[in-house]
Parts: sequence; C-alpha cells; structure tokens
Amino acid sequence: MASEAKQRMLNSAVVLLRERGAAGVSIDAVLAHSGAPRGSVYHHFPGGRAELIISAARLAGDYISGLLDTAIGSGDAARTVTKFSEFWKRSLHDSDFRAGCPVVALAVDSRDTLPEAAALVNEIFLTWQEKLTELLASDGRDRERAGRQATLIVAAIEGAIVLARAQRSDEPLNRVADELLALIA
Repeated sequence: MASEAKQRMLNSAVVLLRERGAAGVSIDAVLAHSGAPRGSVYHHFPGGRAELIISAARLAGDYISGLLDTAIGSGDAARTVTKFSEFWKRSLHDSDFRAGCPVVALAVDSRDTLPEAAALVNEIFLTWQEKLTELLASDGRDRERAGRQATLIVAAIEGAIVLARAQRSDEPLNRVADELLALIA
C-alpha cells in the first residue's frame, strides 16, 4: 500500500494532468496541490517528474479500467456505454468542465518531454478497447466487428469529452452516447 504522501502526490498529479496537461504537472505544482513534503517526492519517485506523471497516468488508466470492469460485469454493452458516459458527465460537472481525461492529456501533451508516455498511453487505450471488445463479442458480435466498435466507443467518448470541455456542456456526451447506443442495439 502506498504511503499517504505518495498517494496524495499521485492523486494531485492526476488532477493536474486532467486540468493542465502534462506540461502543467511540475513537482512544485504537485507539492502545492497535495501538501506533501518536498523530500517525499524523490523518496517515492526517484525518477522525478517523469516517474510521477507516468505513475499518475497509470493510476488513472487503472481506475477507468476498474470502472469498465464493473460496468462490463453486467454483461450489457448498452449499460456499459451509459455508465461510461455518465461517469464522464459527472466528472466534467464536478470540475466545472476544467478536467478531462488524463490519458488523453498525456497522449497529446508529452511527446517531446516524456517520450516514454507514448507506450503507456497506447497500452491503456488498448486495454480499454480489449475490455469493450470482449463485452461486445460476448453479446454475439463477430470479434472483428466488436473490436472496431470498441475502438469507436473509446474514440467517440474521448472526443466527446474534449468537445464538452470546449462547449462547457455535456451535450456532446449525450449525443455521442445516444448514437453509440443506437449502434450497439
């Protein structure tokens, strides 16, 4: 189990990544947000900022994977899409539309400063797609089609999150969810 200071730093790094992107996640910003002592950074993250950001992204990716697992446990693709969309709508409202997906933030904002992030981001998205592929295939779809639809679901929801932030409205998520539900019905 992670120490309290380490967990606070990770949680703060996730929040900052969601709100500011990778460029906005500095050691100073994480310490200010988390209230953790400066010395704990290099104790828990000897690789410094890069290790902290990568660990935060993994934590966020695992969290969403867990949410998907819970929703997928129902065996109902429509319910899973609805729960995924509802989670993001709550998250957007709770942050006043300031915070999006930390994995997307890392994907678009880290190429030059964190080249090791590309593999992690790819792994996380593939995990989400694989979980959805399994669910859709268990619903009777051909596995290839299920894979295409899983990719579409992840891409559409993530894109809708970006649009919702830009428009400060959950309408893009509502529209995308409605279309995805019609597609998988």
